[in-house]
Amino acid sequence: MSELFSYRDAELHERQAQHTAREIWQQPRLWRQLHRELTDSAAQWQPFLAPLLANPDVQIVLCGAGSSAFAGRAIAPWLREECGLDVAAYGTTDIVASPLQYLDPSRPTLLVSYGRSGNSPESVAAVELADQLLPRCSHLMLTCNPDGALARYAAGRAHVCSLVMPQGSHDQSFAMTSSFSCMTLATALLLGPLALNDSLRPLEQMAELCEQARIAWQPQVKSLANSGFKRMMCLGGSCFTGVAEEGALKMLELTAGRIATRFDSSLGLRHGPKFMIDQHTLVVMMLSAEPYGRRYDLDLWRELRHDGRAQEIVALSGLPGEGFTDLGSELDDIWLLFPYLMFLQMLAFETSLALGMTPDNPCPTGEVNRVVKGVDIYPFSAPLASHKNR
Repeated sequence: MSELFSYRDAELHERQAQHTAREIWQQPRLWRQLHRELTDSAAQWQPFLAPLLANPDVQIVLCGAGSSAFAGRAIAPWLREECGLDVAAYGTTDIVASPLQYLDPSRPTLLVSYGRSGNSPESVAAVELADQLLPRCSHLMLTCNPDGALARYAAGRAHVCSLVMPQGSHDQSFAMTSSFSCMTLATALLLGPLALNDSLRPLEQMAELCEQARIAWQPQVKSLANSGFKRMMCLGGSCFTGVAEEGALKMLELTAGRIATRFDSSLGLRHGPKFMIDQHTLVVMMLSAEPYGRRYDLDLWRELRHDGRAQEIVALSGLPGEGFTDLGSELDDIWLLFPYLMFLQMLAFETSLALGMTPDNPCPTGEVNRVVKGVDIYPFSAPLASHKNR
């Protein structure tokens, strides 16, 4: 009989937690599989992406709804710095409501669309709006569902490339876990500065670290989940800000809102959100491996410890230090993103169980759904002239 996170299959099934547990646990295997599949399919995507990435005028827009939007927000700062690409990350929920505030018809655009199911109404609408409004638009679809609307949109369209994440990444749980990490990793591998062959070694190091950490972290995560905290503040700079946003959402989703959450950057916290930290608050910080940014992280970590207001402060770090939850690794931030993410997923999962909830479907009454429902999409007519030109 197999075990995931020290739970037997029968217990996970009884507590309606088997999908969430499996989908968090399986991620290192899926990351390796993703690398193999992208290598094998290079003839499909390399000729499509190469001329776009070589165009200095192209704007790359990373977009999705909910967690899919946070994948773009996590990866965009790193792509701007490492590749010199003009990358922006927007929620399709923003684009659809005000498309010309986010889409620039004067520029060639690569729209990278993320979707677990590929059926979120806003994500499909954002793609259609881009084709309506942008004369020079290409699409890269990163989705986990080969039968979803985003994947099907590529059929017969030369300006669209659709890549489906490995089988098993189309999470059956309410919350996105495997899907989020696979789409984020795919973006780093496809648009990042390293050739696929060069990325294999750090990817393998990262996957091995996560395989070890998912066992080593379990006692700490379970203790935190049972500590009775009522709020969680998730903090990180650069690419970790997007991960913090995703971690805060995972906790909110899997506890159906019983744990109040917020995210911010290390420098942003002092500008008001610090009021949220009280004796019932768990603070999770993600420390950068980059020396300059890490100094700001450590300043805040020391300040919060000195304040003594938080119930508990957890500092995730690749490098060891007193009071850190460390990986003992010198991996760059882009690779640390994934073990940090797994810690936050595990914490949300265990907290859901500690509260007596059902992680696979924390909202059985249906007010919040796995794939968003109830969204009406309205036709958009672009104004004939901008007010700037009047």
